[in-house]
Amino acid sequence: MEQRYQSFNEFYPFYLSQHQHPICRQLHFVGSALILLILAYSLYTQQFIWLISLPIIGYGFAWVGHFIFEKNRPATFTYPLWSLMGDWKMFWQILTRQL
Repeated sequence: MEQRYQSFNEFYPFYLSQHQHPICRQLHFVGSALILLILAYSLYTQQFIWLISLPIIGYGFAWVGHFIFEKNRPATFTYPLWSLMGDWKMFWQILTRQL
């Protein structure tokens, strides 16, 4: 039986355990950075059609990391909100060299 996490703080160590391959983490980081850039560009230029690309880019980079490098199933399928929160926490920790 799969463990059910009761809080994000409980979930996050599991999230990191699913992102141990350096290339997987790099792909997540690049995907998240592209999301921020495209979001800013879209809002600045008011070309909102670009917003459609955000989930494709975000999930695309992440899923390549999981399926090709980690060879695991993304936690997003079981914990969508906490996985999204984990993506941004991991992004921040990589950016600030905490991870």
